[in-house]
This record gives sequence, C-alpha cells and structure tokens, in this order.
Amino acid sequence: MHIAINCRSFSRKQFTGIGRYASSLVASLSQIDAANRYSLYTTRGWGEVKSRIARRDASNFAVKFDWLRRGVAKTVRSVDIYHAPSPEVLPDLNARTVVTVHDLIYKTYPQGHTQETLALSEAQFQSFIPRSARIICSSRSTQNDVHRYFPAVKNKTCCIYQGVDTNLFYPLPQWEISSAREMMRDKGVVAPFILFVGTIEPRKNLKGLLEAFARLKQKKIFKGKLVVAGMAGWKGEGLTGLIEHLGIKADVVFEGFVSNDALRVFYNLAEVFVFPSFYEGFGYPIVEAFSCGAAVVTSDVSSCPELAADAALTVDPADPEAVAQAIARVIQDTGLRNALRQKALARSQGFNNQETARKTLRVYEEVYES
Repeated sequence: MHIAINCRSFSRKQFTGIGRYASSLVASLSQIDAANRYSLYTTRGWGEVKSRIARRDASNFAVKFDWLRRGVAKTVRSVDIYHAPSPEVLPDLNARTVVTVHDLIYKTYPQGHTQETLALSEAQFQSFIPRSARIICSSRSTQNDVHRYFPAVKNKTCCIYQGVDTNLFYPLPQWEISSAREMMRDKGVVAPFILFVGTIEPRKNLKGLLEAFARLKQKKIFKGKLVVAGMAGWKGEGLTGLIEHLGIKADVVFEGFVSNDALRVFYNLAEVFVFPSFYEGFGYPIVEAFSCGAAVVTSDVSSCPELAADAALTVDPADPEAVAQAIARVIQDTGLRNALRQKALARSQGFNNQETARKTLRVYEEVYES
C-alpha cells in the first residue's frame, strides 16, 4: 500500500492534542511497518516531521511538501490510502480515505466556538462524512456523538484510543526529584500545588476550578498554589477579575504554554491534577497525568469517566463545591492519594502508542482490501 498522511498539525515546534496524536502515530508506524510506503505531507517544518520517523533505515517513509492545497492533488495517482488525522475538507484524490475524529465540540458545545469556526467545522464534516471509507473515533464517547449526529455512518466507525508518549511522560526517578523541585522553585512554585493543564477557554472550566480552589482556601484546607499550564484560547480572558474577586490572586500561577519536559515535572510533583472540563472527545491531559503517576480528579461527563475508569475521582464539573470536596479528599487522605497514583500508572498501560499504530494499520489494510 501507498499511504499518505497529512502531517501539517505537527509541522511546528509547539503543538498540542491533534499534533501530538499525528506525530506519535507517524513515529510508531515507522517502528512497526517496513512493508508499506508512506508519504508524509506538510506545508512547513520539513525537519520537524522528518524527526518523527523513528527508524533511521525507514526508507519507506518520505516527507513531501503539501500538494493538497496546490491544486495538483488529482494528479497523484499512486496513493491507495489517505489518512486525515483530524477532520478537514478533503482534497480531490482517487485514494480511499480514513479520517480520525477527536470530538464533536462544534455540535455538542457550540458556545465554545466563533461562528467562523462553526462554519468551518460543518464544512469539514460535510466533506469527509460521505467520502470516508473509515472513521476512527478517539473514544467511545466520541463514537457515540458521531452516531448521534451522523447515524448513516455507524457501520464505518471504529474506536481506537490514542496513546501516550512514555518517553515524555513517566514517573520521575527519585534522583530527579530534587532538581525538579528546584526548577519549580525557580518558577515561583513550592510544593504542594494543585495542577490544571489545558487551553484557557470556557469549555475547560477553569472558572469552576478557581471557584473550587477559593473554597479550599477559605476553609484553610490547602495552603499551596494552583498552577495553570496552558495557552489562552477563545474567550479565555476575564478570569483576572474573578481571581481578584475570590481573593486568590497571590495563589494562582499562570505558566502559559510549557514544554513537555516542564509538563512532566508538573504532573509528577502535583499534589493532585484537576481536569474539570465540560466536554472532551479525548482528554489527553488525563492520560498524560496517569502516565506520570499523578492523582487525578476529573469530570463525570463526555469521555472523561471513560478514560478515567476507576483510576480517578470523577465529579460534576458544573458543581464547584463537589469539585472542591473531591480535591479535599485527595489532599487530606494520603492513602487515597497513593492508591490513585498506583491506579493511574496501571490505567496508563491501556494507552499505548504502538497499539494505536497497530490498530490503525489494520484499518488501512481493511480499507485497502474492501
């Protein structure tokens, strides 16, 4: 087979969810598949894409500049399978198409988007839904959402969990802990601290976490800080006034976008990682935190409880008091906290990049043979 993969999502040095998925998929496919030919298309960052090819002798993997937006796609006749790692308006190809759907936020949480983004998402789905040979869904929750809004494609969907990169996210050995704590002190954070990771936007519910955190402070349950790691997103402004109103300005640290190395330290040293999102197609930070052995509190909606299983406390994200109580349980009960950390590591084994690649390769083979 000749398989083309759209790699634009990780052609820059800073990328998040979808880019991380596509990048890890390419790396793992290059480790397990020497038989098929791969063309990795990008508009920029040739070296960034090339660096993800794990085997130095992987001559069956080639990075190419993106013909998809140059109007010559129809001249490429040798591609058998085209994989879009996220929804897009499909190019004009003879190839059979596989598309990965990470979420249906534009349908389930439209208030989190601009009208322009909603229109683009609708155009993307209307393009690939009728033309895809197979639709890979990142979770059962996302698969159910696809069936709900596009019932005609039920027989074309499958669920393949995304993996976590254990070269990036792992429990720190004891000898690294002291230097990690020193790094945190340089950032103005001394343990213990509560951690939030995610884009700062209404859907991620940082507002609810701030309100829960303020309750912990008012009740003198927690003396440490809340560390927020993530870029500002749409409608992410307006929290400064809330923080001042709640009287927690001195206790909230905004780190912005952080490197994977720093993120690994945050997950490892956090007293508890809290992810109270209103909707997630696949909550990447949950499995990253699990892979580092963090104690986790997350939402009981969308894909969050599916990913968490019994390895985290789940709560109603719309109830700040419930969030505060769950955090307090983890902070105050050392036995519970340690049990959650052990369960987190065990649960993280279910999110394996090579298994994701193997299942995806089977999808390519099934589509090619059908």
